[in-house]
Amino acid sequence: MKKNWMHVCRSFIWPSLTGVAIGVALLGWNQHTPFVEEAHAAPGSLIVPPTGPASYADAVEHAAPAVVNIYTRTYQRAPANPMLNDPVFRRFFNMPDSPNRDRIQSSLGSGVIIDGKGYVVTNHHVIRGADEIKVALRDGREADAKVIGSDQDADLALLKIDLPNLPVIETTDDSKARIGDVVLAIGNPFGVGQTVTMGIISAIGRSQLGLSAFERFIQTDAAINPGNSGGALVDVRGRLIGINTAIFSKSGGYQGIGFAIPANMVNMVVKDLIKYGEVIRGWLGVETQELKTEGANNIPADALLITGLYRNGPAHVAGLRPGDIITRINGKPVMGNNYSMFEVSQMKPGSSIQLDILRDQRTLSVNVSVGKRPNTLAEDQ
Repeated sequence: MKKNWMHVCRSFIWPSLTGVAIGVALLGWNQHTPFVEEAHAAPGSLIVPPTGPASYADAVEHAAPAVVNIYTRTYQRAPANPMLNDPVFRRFFNMPDSPNRDRIQSSLGSGVIIDGKGYVVTNHHVIRGADEIKVALRDGREADAKVIGSDQDADLALLKIDLPNLPVIETTDDSKARIGDVVLAIGNPFGVGQTVTMGIISAIGRSQLGLSAFERFIQTDAAINPGNSGGALVDVRGRLIGINTAIFSKSGGYQGIGFAIPANMVNMVVKDLIKYGEVIRGWLGVETQELKTEGANNIPADALLITGLYRNGPAHVAGLRPGDIITRINGKPVMGNNYSMFEVSQMKPGSSIQLDILRDQRTLSVNVSVGKRPNTLAEDQ
């Protein structure tokens, strides 16, 4: 009889006590979870608190003062009837001399203050051809801007304003950004004033979009509209990870796909523009297209076919020919046309690069002295 009683204790009492203890623990945990909305939880379900912040106001307050509105004016000579320039015609109709009429074209965009000395970065296409550029800060101050340099290849431009006590944005290493990270886009869409939108990073390293010569875009679904160009894409701590530059749209408005120039590329361009007034990039002087061979004819799955050479360019001087197939660059497999040419652009002019090529089914190794990319190439595109 005693053994049976002990068996009952082990079978029923201890499991019951254990269940009570777990219930008390869960009840106490729920009481200390302020973000849980118990009314929306199914009976008996485990309630998990949210992991993200309830507000991004601190991030906005950290970054927004350094994001500016940019207004440009371009003066265009209005076309006139050629007969009005004929003095006989004017005398016959007793027409007085009239001054030339200029047409003023205005546009708007955004920019980011990156240095307390007054340096402002924006897109090249925002200020292209502008005769006047004005920068307006969130605190109400305005200043005329001077163009320090512009880089069409990356669609970036560097301006300078002369104002005291400027807010400066904090920059982070965009290589640590991950797909799914929450981001905020800050700019001046449609000229309505500074606006903040939220989304996530949808993709990293987007290229071959035809937007600029060197493309390694961060793709985001944060709403970006006309006027946002040149504005800031920031992380949840308010640190700059990119400059908003373009949208993919069939209607001209936001459709969930926007692109930003990574902060690391922005920093590289800005340093060169401040130091040299232009961006110094490596150059081989070749035109290539990708080959997808899937390993046929002993050609690697990814390779580059040389379709053209610039006369007396680095590759031409080194003996490369149209029809050569580049299989490796500095001992590394080719990673696509855009990526490979971007890697070359990061090399210093005068440095040496080794290309493994296939020519007439023979494998050759050619050393090429990297040249300086001519600035006129961007104008030709």
